[in-house]
Amino acid sequence: MQLSYGQSMRRLFGTDGIRGVASEYPLDPAMVYAIGRALGARLKRFDEGSKVVLGQDTRESSAWIAETLARGLSHAGCGFESAGVITTPGVAYLTRTHGFAAGVVISASHNPWQDNGIKLFGSNGMKLADEIEHEIEVEIFEHADQLLAHDEEEGCLMADVLPGNADLRADYEAWLASSVEAAKLSGLRVLIDCANGAASAIAPELFARIGVFAEILHTEPDGRNINEGCGALHPEHVAAEMSRRPGHFDLGITLDGDADRALFSDAQGHVVNGDAVLLISARDMKSRGVLAQDTVVATTMSNMGLEKALRTSGLQMLRADVGDKYVLEQMMKTGATLGGEQSGHILFMDGDSTTGDGLLTALRVLEVVARSGKSLHELTSDLKVFPQVIRNVKVREKIPMRDLPTVAAAIKAAEEELNGNGRVVVRYSGTEKLARVMIEAESEALMRKHVDAVASALHAAIGI
Repeated sequence: MQLSYGQSMRRLFGTDGIRGVASEYPLDPAMVYAIGRALGARLKRFDEGSKVVLGQDTRESSAWIAETLARGLSHAGCGFESAGVITTPGVAYLTRTHGFAAGVVISASHNPWQDNGIKLFGSNGMKLADEIEHEIEVEIFEHADQLLAHDEEEGCLMADVLPGNADLRADYEAWLASSVEAAKLSGLRVLIDCANGAASAIAPELFARIGVFAEILHTEPDGRNINEGCGALHPEHVAAEMSRRPGHFDLGITLDGDADRALFSDAQGHVVNGDAVLLISARDMKSRGVLAQDTVVATTMSNMGLEKALRTSGLQMLRADVGDKYVLEQMMKTGATLGGEQSGHILFMDGDSTTGDGLLTALRVLEVVARSGKSLHELTSDLKVFPQVIRNVKVREKIPMRDLPTVAAAIKAAEEELNGNGRVVVRYSGTEKLARVMIEAESEALMRKHVDAVASALHAAIGI
């Protein structure tokens, strides 16, 4: 099997690592082994004693992918240690605090169980910059003959389960608990959906530890039920339960499969997304003098209503490309201490965090509620959201929009009619063969009109 970077059907790395269907390229056993070996060889060049920490979610494929990648690392002479099933931000924390040269997470986040992925963190606990991912990718394909020729005699296709070090996960839990004043949260009541994912074991222990009463849903992973009708793609389920049981909980929390993001529900059963979390967090941090530059970094997908609400509080909002790694890059450039995405990835840089962490975000929101004496509904009541819709279009290939005349014309027509009183964002997913069409407008009618027009043009041009 011969491959070169230029010949590969697609880049390995998307906006959040390498992702695909488990057992299929680029997550077939031989390629997973190659990725591990190339990463190990790269790390060894910089430090002979390099060691990697591995973590994984609850998918049935995660165990063999972790084991196969570990074999690649080992055959390159690079050490490793497994934290077992743990959240993505848990691996980021362990990487930066335990002297690991890199952290690797086997997870496909909110995707269905058939998918999986490989996420990489540098020694600082931050996701790798695009240029470093590109260098690793080139190296994999430059040595493809050597790496992919590795056969079953070496054992790379065996699926032994790596023993996880329980002390590593316990250390992460202890750090989360220490990040808040537990006494102030004691007595709060929450409903949590763990998506049958990586937080299933951590969340019950964490909330019990800090004295918060938590009723927890979807904590029985079976390898195939991760994100299935639950989790951050379905926050309406927790919201409906909150509404059905008025007065029983202070708020609801919905995590995704690897718990790097969280969405919320107020006591009235309204879904509270990442934009609203950014707003209440920004105001709280400003009041405590820890919101650097009076600035919040959001993405192109954040609602104009957030920008307006922040402005009324004397705060400015900057926009980064979609992806929490790009939010972080903008934060590092500007010195901002708060950033995030509408989808629930929130980055708090006033403490010891380097990536989106759903459990940390939940704790911080609980702190704001406790500190303010206000309900989540009261804290978000002045966020007037512009009508917004996101339409996903399955595509055959990802051709630049400017090279699709009918699509470019539909986008231009929408922008001209909205005339600054709305936004048009059309982008390809970094992890799936999808084009995402986001339209904001002052009226529902205009929003629907233009999302239909742009999505139809995309489907006709390159849709499946």
